[in-house]
Amino acid sequence: MASDEMKKYWKTNLGYMVVLLSIWALVSFVFGIILVEPLNTISLGGFKLGFWFAQQGSIFTFVVLIFVYYFLMKKLDRRFDVHE
Repeated sequence: MASDEMKKYWKTNLGYMVVLLSIWALVSFVFGIILVEPLNTISLGGFKLGFWFAQQGSIFTFVVLIFVYYFLMKKLDRRFDVHE
């Protein structure tokens, strides 16, 4: 693969990582710590929403983001012809 193509590939890959890690930081830090009190006024399955984000939401979000990253990278690898 040409050097310019590799730069485009890694730039796209880093863009994916920045966006996905920002989403995870938003869910785990902002929703689970900073906005916990306002979110606790809402109930989800009998639990306060702020508590849910702090205990379960950030973990579920992280697992979903792993699968999203997998599918995005699979598509990106095929686009740049670096798949196995």
